[in-house]
Amino acid sequence: MNIKYLLFLIVIAIVSCNSKDEKSKYNQIVYQAVNDKDTATLSIHINDKRFYGHYEVLYHKIGKDSGDVRGDIKGDTLRGDFHFISNGGSWKRIPLALLKKEDKLLLGNGIITTYFNLPCFMPGTPIEYNNAKFVFEEIRK
Repeated sequence: MNIKYLLFLIVIAIVSCNSKDEKSKYNQIVYQAVNDKDTATLSIHINDKRFYGHYEVLYHKIGKDSGDVRGDIKGDTLRGDFHFISNGGSWKRIPLALLKKEDKLLLGNGIITTYFNLPCFMPGTPIEYNNAKFVFEEIRK
């Protein structure tokens, strides 16, 4: 009985290790966007299915929001969340949507709600990309 249990645990360990993405399969890209006097920098590691990295928004003479981003990629859309410290205050989490269009990333804007105490965009409501606050352009690959 113990041998079967041990073999079962070994098989589970092997399957779970093989299902994780290898860090070497990610490409790092750095984007920057400017809106009036505010500047945003997005440094992400990206593959065909996922992304993760660092996002920072510098508000002119006010402060900054700085933290981590992560999420999934479906087609030309990157959707995930931004977990950050707001202007040096407390930790916050907001949903993030970016549309890849002509080698640029457009920051989406939508109605935010909570689901199981996590913020997300309201299902069934479109995310607006036409009047993006930030349009990110690649500055380093």
